[in-house]
Amino acid sequence: MDVQRASCPVSPGSRVAVVGAGIAGLASAYLLARRHQVTLFEASGYAGGHANTVDVELDGFTHPVDTGFLVFNDRTYPNLIALFDELGVASHASDMTFSVSLDHGRLEWAGTNLNTVFAQRRNMLSPSFLAMLRDIMRFNSAAETHLAAACASGCSVDDLLTAGRYGAPFRQHYLLPMAAAIWSCATSDVLRFPAATFLRFCLNHALLQVSQRPRWKTVAGGAREYVRRIAATLDNVRTNAPVFAVRRAHDGVLIASGSGWEHFDAAVLATHAPDTLRLLEDPDHDERCVLGAIRYQPNVAWLHTDAALLPRRERVWSAWNYVSHGTSGMRPVCVSYLINRLQPLPFSRPVIVTLNPSRPPSRETILKRFDYDHPLLDSAAVAAQTHLPSLQGVRRTWFAGAWTGYGFHEDGLKSALRVAGDFGVEPAWSVR
Repeated sequence: MDVQRASCPVSPGSRVAVVGAGIAGLASAYLLARRHQVTLFEASGYAGGHANTVDVELDGFTHPVDTGFLVFNDRTYPNLIALFDELGVASHASDMTFSVSLDHGRLEWAGTNLNTVFAQRRNMLSPSFLAMLRDIMRFNSAAETHLAAACASGCSVDDLLTAGRYGAPFRQHYLLPMAAAIWSCATSDVLRFPAATFLRFCLNHALLQVSQRPRWKTVAGGAREYVRRIAATLDNVRTNAPVFAVRRAHDGVLIASGSGWEHFDAAVLATHAPDTLRLLEDPDHDERCVLGAIRYQPNVAWLHTDAALLPRRERVWSAWNYVSHGTSGMRPVCVSYLINRLQPLPFSRPVIVTLNPSRPPSRETILKRFDYDHPLLDSAAVAAQTHLPSLQGVRRTWFAGAWTGYGFHEDGLKSALRVAGDFGVEPAWSVR
C-alpha cells in the first residue's frame, strides 16, 4: 500500500478533527487548538468520558460526585498535574486504602493498619492467612528480581506466581483482587497480563511497599472542573454528535456525522480501539493488527448508598473494596468505591460506586447507573502498543487513548502529548 506520512503533516491553521472527548481527545484538542482549527466530536451528551461528575442530592446537601476517574497522585501523574496547574484546577488529598471481602464476608481484611489486617481476630492464628502475609512480604522484597526475570522471559503473571511458588491465599485473597480492582477486570484476565508490565506498574506506583508511597489526590469540585476548563478554550465542541465513518482521501480525511460528510486536513481518533477500527472505512493491515488487538472489559457502575455492597465489617471499609461472593475468576470484578473516603463529601450516608455487583443495589438506594469500558492489559495489547508509532500520521490519521499505555488518565494524556508533538505542538510542562 502506498501510504502517506509527512514529518510536518499539516500547516498552521489547518482543520483537524478530533473524535472522542475523553481525556485523550480533550487533551489533543486543547493542544492542537494552539495552532489549528479543531473540531471535537463526542457521541455522548457530555465531554469527559470517564471523567464523569454528577450532582448528588442527599441529607439536605447537593454535592458533585465523581463516578469514573477518581484519583491521581504526585508521582506517576506528572503531566496530568502540570495540565491541572495550567488550567488552575485545584485538588484535595484523597485516601487509597484497600480491602478484600470474600464469600459473603467469610474472609475480610484491609491493609490500613494491624487492626484492619486482623479485622477477624481468628486470622491471627490462621495458617493460610499468615502464609498469605508471608508471601506478600516475600513478593514485595523480590519484586525487582522478578521484574528482571520477567523482562527476559516474557512470562505472564500466572507463570510468575507458579514459578515463585506463591500460595493460593496470596493469589486469591490479595494479589488478584488488588490487580482486578486496579484494572477493573476479572481475576482470570490478570493472570494473562505480561508479568513485566504488571510489576513495572506496581513498582512505579509504590504498591509493593508500606512506606514512601505517593500522595493521592482528587479534583476539587469533581473531574468535570478540568473538562469544563478545557472545553472553554475550544471553539467547536460537538456533543451528541456520533461519528459514523472515517474515510481517508489523498488531500485529507473525511468525517461522517449527523451533519453529513466533512473534510478535514487531519484526524485524531481518540475513541476506544475497537470503536476506532469500526469507524475506519479502509483500515490497512497494520491498523487492523494494532487496533484489533486491544480488548475491553465492559463494566456496569452503580452510584448508590447501599452499604450492603461494602464489606460486612465496618472497620474493614476502605476507599477501594473488592467484594466477591463466588470463586469464578471469569466473573467481572466487583469493587465498591467508598466515595466519602475518596472525596470530601458532606453526606452522612455512605456514597458508593460499585462495579458489577452480584445483585443491583436496593432500589431505594440507587442514584444512577453508568456503563464504562476498560482496556485489558494482556500480552496482545502490550505488543500492539509497540507497533502504534508506525501508524501515526499515515494517511493524515493519528490514534490516541489510554489504551496506548496502562489504561489510566495519565496514559491518555501522554498519548495526546505524543500526537501534539507530531504536529509541532509541545507545551513547556510536558514530561516525556
